[in-house]
Amino acid sequence: MRIPDAVADHYARLLDDSGIFPLIDTELGVRPGPAGLPIRAALTCLLLLIHYTGKAVLGDAWQIAAFSLSPAARHHLGMDPADIDADDPHACLAASRRFYRAFDRLTTILDPARHGRRARLPQHQADHLATAWEDDDVGHARKRQVLQQIVTALVLTPVRRAKGRGYLRSFAGDIGIDTTAAPTLTRPPRLNKGLASTEITAGWHYSAGEGPPQFGHSATLTVAARPRALTAAFPQLALGLVVDTPHKGIGANAITTLTSLAGLGLPARFAAVDRAYTDQAADHFARPARALGYQLVLDYKQDQRGIQGSAHGALLIDGTLACPLIPDRLAQATTGLNDAAARTPDDELSALIAARQPYFLHHKQGPNAQQAIRLQCPAAGTSPSITCPRFERLHHRQSSRPAAIDLADARRRAAHPSAKPRTLPPLRDQRPGDQPKVCRQQTITLHPGDLGHLDKFRQDLPYLTPAWAGTYRAVRANTEGINGRLKSFDLDLGEPKNRPAHGRVAQTLLIALIVTVANDNFLDAWRHTHQPEPAPSDITTELGSQEVADPPIPAGKPPPGP
Repeated sequence: MRIPDAVADHYARLLDDSGIFPLIDTELGVRPGPAGLPIRAALTCLLLLIHYTGKAVLGDAWQIAAFSLSPAARHHLGMDPADIDADDPHACLAASRRFYRAFDRLTTILDPARHGRRARLPQHQADHLATAWEDDDVGHARKRQVLQQIVTALVLTPVRRAKGRGYLRSFAGDIGIDTTAAPTLTRPPRLNKGLASTEITAGWHYSAGEGPPQFGHSATLTVAARPRALTAAFPQLALGLVVDTPHKGIGANAITTLTSLAGLGLPARFAAVDRAYTDQAADHFARPARALGYQLVLDYKQDQRGIQGSAHGALLIDGTLACPLIPDRLAQATTGLNDAAARTPDDELSALIAARQPYFLHHKQGPNAQQAIRLQCPAAGTSPSITCPRFERLHHRQSSRPAAIDLADARRRAAHPSAKPRTLPPLRDQRPGDQPKVCRQQTITLHPGDLGHLDKFRQDLPYLTPAWAGTYRAVRANTEGINGRLKSFDLDLGEPKNRPAHGRVAQTLLIALIVTVANDNFLDAWRHTHQPEPAPSDITTELGSQEVADPPIPAGKPPPGP
């Protein structure tokens, strides 16, 4: 069975549009001897195999190159257009070796710690080689950077196409970030014999206590998400990918994906992440994410809920700064709250969460270039949310005599001073000079370092409020949905048999190709649902410039035979 030229050309053009080949050619340089099979041909056949079967197996991809492409398609990919004699074992062996060597050239030039993978190394030797993936050596860092640039370019190519066709015009900038397991076929280290795994940078991936750990790598995915409040439709695509050792560089890998998005011109709004990212040092995730324009929506562990710290006298309560005179019952409403109660708050807890709202400091201005924000005391300004005797005394504000209002007007009733919460300062209050800064001044400036390490807990939607729940839960559901689709029947990123090649570079490239095909499939399915007419750029192909009568065959179909 032949693969249609239109499908082969589609994935060849996808690779060309990604811009990865100038990066690869720079690393290859000038090499002696025959040129060999083009890397472009090997990668195109891998994309075709993933599209049809969901697998990234080099042997099966070679069979597509040898038996399933038309002479015109092979010529376009730089291969010999003549058919290979399937009955000649020597010709088949030679052709397969050329295909394997093409992929091997790519993994060799990008590997900062190239070594044999046929046998286990002593653990100390493997540990020494593994440092090449983390050290400050200039050569190692350059190879890691080029590999990540290739991964990012591949994954974002369908995203750029979607943006260029206007499919993302309704995307408001809300993203979810998560880390999912990418297990390998290799066995874990044999600690009793001091032998390392053949995958020297692999480790155990633990998924929040759900199921047994898996040995392999971890894939950090950034996903385009849609909160419940947003009804407009757009394709939910993977917007970034980083493959790393499990539980290493969690915050830094997330920032890598967000930094790549900045060049696409997409909006940045809320970033909803799970507790693994909340635990990251502020300089590793929270502060860089805010510097890129994202507002954080976080969850907490049981011992992190409630009062978390203070800055300028204001209390940090579940990530939001509040008046220091907030009633203790409200401030401690979530202290020690277990996960089950946090996921489904009862009526009493919901009432306490809602009662906190007037005591939160008002966002006045910012962030500026230094990521500083201006916050206002809730009793200050022309529309205070509380009344405060301490504020009135310190700022010499006379309590205005309540004016008569129309009790039938709900808005006027809510704005009346007697309808607002009133703080209760201690009977023996502090002297004016000893009052917290947030009380002495009507506004305070919060700089990134004012909360110290507790800045990692600060978020931009009050915790457990309807606004927080509508954003966090919807974005997390979108994120888990993408993870589920990447580990479905058609494309299973969680099945190591679909990626049997050895080595961190090979695994990274194969995972990137799978996510790229997944993005392309998501985009194609969305287009056929929302815009049944073919996009202008899909009408013609390089192989003959004929009309494409049939759309690309969906993934999950039987692989083409020889």
